[in-house]
Parts: sequence; structure tokens; C-alpha cells
Amino acid sequence: MTPRIEVVGIDCLMVRLFDRIDEANMPWLLAASQRLRAGFGPRLIDLVPSYTTLMVQYDLRHMAPSQARACITEALERLEPDAGGAGRTHEIPVWYDLSVGPELALLAERSDSTIEQVISRHSGRDYQVFALGFAPGFAFMGLVDESLAAPRLDTPRKRVAAGSVGIAERQTAAYPAVSPGGWNLIGRTPSRLFDRERKGYSLLQPGDRVRFVAIDHAAFIRLGGDDTPLEALA
Repeated sequence: MTPRIEVVGIDCLMVRLFDRIDEANMPWLLAASQRLRAGFGPRLIDLVPSYTTLMVQYDLRHMAPSQARACITEALERLEPDAGGAGRTHEIPVWYDLSVGPELALLAERSDSTIEQVISRHSGRDYQVFALGFAPGFAFMGLVDESLAAPRLDTPRKRVAAGSVGIAERQTAAYPAVSPGGWNLIGRTPSRLFDRERKGYSLLQPGDRVRFVAIDHAAFIRLGGDDTPLEALA
């Protein structure tokens, strides 16, 4: 593997390890993250992993761009995948219902399936957390069953409820807070995905694995879920 280094800002470099999304990328990205954090030490301002890349922001007061490039090259020499550094495994409860997941019917129609089959397929596998972005605590996960892959909505919604679970292409995610959004919504979780009082703030981190667990309405309410229908949020 030969990482490519790209300039994205005056104090920021992008390290590209792969060209396509694959769950097998994550052990390499985790290993590279550890190497880069150790190599830059206190000169590192931020390191942001994604599906295929790592963005490195460094302190220009203590490191020139040429030194940053050299540090990256040295840190990633003879890189090996991290076999033992996998993150935590989470079970996230989801109430799958048309009132909070209006695209359930659309995904069923697209895949020539029933709504129950869509729910079963979505909750029937583990998902890798690839990256955090868009909003604090918003975790991009994948890969969903190919039959469930669907493009983002042509017109994003102005308000999506906190906890809403959605699909975009072969990605899945849950909205940590009320926000605009264009993903296909299929349910809602009562889990608190972002908490300022939590160490690390976000429940999910790159490298974690997630399994969504279907629950009924009573359990959703008991766990603190908000069942306000989506149309009432508009």
C-alpha cells in the first residue's frame, strides 16, 4: 500500500489509503490513525478518519508543511492492519413505523418486499462505523443490504427528528439531533447519540460496530423515545 498525500488546507493534509468504500478498510485506517497520532504527538490539532482517508490538521507554529509530509511518510512505513484495535459493539433499539419512518413503504416497493422484510434486512446485520460528520454524533455506517440501497431524497426535509434512522445509498445512520436531512427514514431510536456529558461526546466512534434491534412502540416509549409523527415536525 502506498498512501497518497493531498493538500486540503494551509495546515491540513489528506492521507488517502483507498479509493473505494469497503469494510476491510477499517483495520488499516485504525492502524494509520494510531501511527499518525504517535508520530505528530502534541503537534497534531485534529485527525479525522473517513471511509478511505485520514485528514491530518497540524500546528503550523511547530511544524512546516514539508515536515508534516515527512512525518506522515515515516509514520506509515510498513503499515499493517490493526487486528486487535476494533471498537465497541453497540445494540441500538429502533422503532420501525411509518409514522416516524415514512420511506419504509418506498424501500419495500423498490425491493419488491414487504415492510417486515425491509425491517428484518436492516436489523439483521452488523454495521461498521466508518466516520463521524455532518452533525456532532452523526455516524456514517454500512453497508446495508443491496436491496435496501436508495438515493437521498430529491428535496431534503427541513426538520428530521432526533433519533431518526435512515438509509442513503448503502449507508445507514441515525440523526443525533433535530436537523435538516435527505435520507430515507425507516424508524427512530430512543438512544442518546450525542451527549456533552459523555466522554468523547458521541456514543459511536469510527471502528465501532452497530446492530439495530427492532422494538415495539411500548418499549420505545419506555426507553424515553419521542413518538411525535414526522409530519408534525414540519
